[in-house]
Amino acid sequence: MSKPKKSQVMKPSTAALKLDVYLPATPQEFQDGMVSREELDEMQRNPPQWLADLRRDGPHPRNVVAARLRVSNSGLARGGITEPLTTAQIAELAADPPQWLVRERETHAENKREERRLQAQREEAAAAAAAPAPAKRAAKAQPAAGQRKKAQPAAGQRKKAQPAQRKKAQPNSKRAANR
Repeated sequence: MSKPKKSQVMKPSTAALKLDVYLPATPQEFQDGMVSREELDEMQRNPPQWLADLRRDGPHPRNVVAARLRVSNSGLARGGITEPLTTAQIAELAADPPQWLVRERETHAENKREERRLQAQREEAAAAAAAPAPAKRAAKAQPAAGQRKKAQPAAGQRKKAQPAQRKKAQPNSKRAANR
């Protein structure tokens, strides 16, 4: 018989990251204890009141603030935002965006467009590589009418023949130099 599975547990900081909440704003009992995978799943399905309040009002971690302002985490740092913001502060920034926010939104949108373009290019290349090329394969398999393939020595035979030729050439050149 196999042992019963032991529940996987994680640190509160990992659980807060997965729940998209700012750890110092969570209740003390959440910060002090370990969170099992089952507890995390239950919190995501049926969030307790404190989690619903944090998600609605904040303070929010950097990744949530950046997503709500439609900028990157680096853009927040360049704009001087280093502290977590509440929903009201985010709404205030979005309503009357400062110059840095407008610039970072444009930069972020441009980067996203470029990522989508590159992803489409990679997908097209992968599709082209995966698609069979029957005309090329048929041409390689069958020689053209009236043409025959030339017999070529095996790769191992060529390698053996080349060093022997070099050995003969080297002594002759030394003899010629000594004469």
